[in-house]
Amino acid sequence: MSRPPADTPLEGRRVLLGVTGGIAAYKAALLARLLVQAGAEVDVVLTRGGGHFVGPATFEGITGRAVRSEVWEDIAAGTHVALGRAAEVLVVYPATAHTLARLAHGLADDLLATSALAATCPVVVAPAMHAEMWQHPATRDNVDLLTRRGVRLVGPAEGPLMGGDEGPGRLVDPEVAFAAVTAALTDAGSGTGSAARTATAAPTATAAPTAPSGPDLAGCRLVVTAGGTREALDPVRYLGNRSSGRMGFALAAAAAERGGEVELVAAPTELPTPPGVRRTDVVTARDMHAAVTARRTEVDVIIKAAAVADFRPEQVAPRKLKKDRGAPAVALVPNPDILAELGAARGTADRPVLVGFAAETDTAEDNGRAKLTAKGADLLVVNDVSATDAGFEVDDNRVVVLDRRGGRQEVALASKRVVADRILDAVVAWLEGPRGG
Repeated sequence: MSRPPADTPLEGRRVLLGVTGGIAAYKAALLARLLVQAGAEVDVVLTRGGGHFVGPATFEGITGRAVRSEVWEDIAAGTHVALGRAAEVLVVYPATAHTLARLAHGLADDLLATSALAATCPVVVAPAMHAEMWQHPATRDNVDLLTRRGVRLVGPAEGPLMGGDEGPGRLVDPEVAFAAVTAALTDAGSGTGSAARTATAAPTATAAPTAPSGPDLAGCRLVVTAGGTREALDPVRYLGNRSSGRMGFALAAAAAERGGEVELVAAPTELPTPPGVRRTDVVTARDMHAAVTARRTEVDVIIKAAAVADFRPEQVAPRKLKKDRGAPAVALVPNPDILAELGAARGTADRPVLVGFAAETDTAEDNGRAKLTAKGADLLVVNDVSATDAGFEVDDNRVVVLDRRGGRQEVALASKRVVADRILDAVVAWLEGPRGG
């Protein structure tokens, strides 16, 4: 485990660490060590469930401070509210489904929940649970409620879970949580500490949360498309592409975090739905066309990040094509051009703002500028998918954002979450800029 950098903003800051009853509670000791190494004063509240997995002596040895567990401890000192009042940031790591529900509904049935109600500082929550529990509608509603109140959620990651399961629900690594705590204090110091903030479900510890610009999309309704559509050849095979959906999901997560009301229209992908985002799953280009055009008049921004198939088989074989019958002749017909149709339907109006993507392999920017004009979009994000370190199926990207007034902005190689915020910066600038043009 790496040490935190020497210039962190945690020196002398009061951090309240809540540890709840998940199998990954042992990682909280590693987070506590990172915080202490960065100079923070760390108070630990260990719930009864958390105490089944790791003992108070571990945290006391790391922090040099007494661990608290019960409301009934130090009654005269008012510990049940004093810890929350004194904290400059509260981090719950791990946060079980039960803890999320208690925090969302303001219950005060133990010391951690009481401290959270008394806290007026930024709150960082790192969920950890089985995939089914994370994806349950009750948990999603609780996450949405917490996000709207300004709680910063980090994770969960996707990977191995208790009992041999695998999927979204894995606790993010201590370094990721440490970065979220640092960012919370940094934002609080710059006046943006109350902004809701949700990190995408990171597949690795390198997908640390980023610092968005704040709730600058509050009240804005967005549709974001993501992933690669599939066009059936027969009941088994399909024509597809390499898009993983990560860029679109990062955009949806970042837009929700910045206060937007986000509808994610997702082609097939195993990525979990970002907190605070509504999701519609589609398969084919025509499915996506129907889902997006149905919302055209209801939203302020449409971001077309999906890799949509340009063509589909004219005929879908009713049975699996057998190789012993030779290679089939497949006639293709064009799919609807969703972005071009949106541009034509909008005409001279300035809403919805249309953001397209161009995945190119050569003369990328020239092709992107031509597509921007031809489709009637306002912004077009160009990325060279021939690069091995960016684009499809990787966590990083580099893009150029073009606008129809001739503007151009380069976004250097960074995580897709960081790139998403830079794209949204351009969207916000367009929304706030002169109409039309």
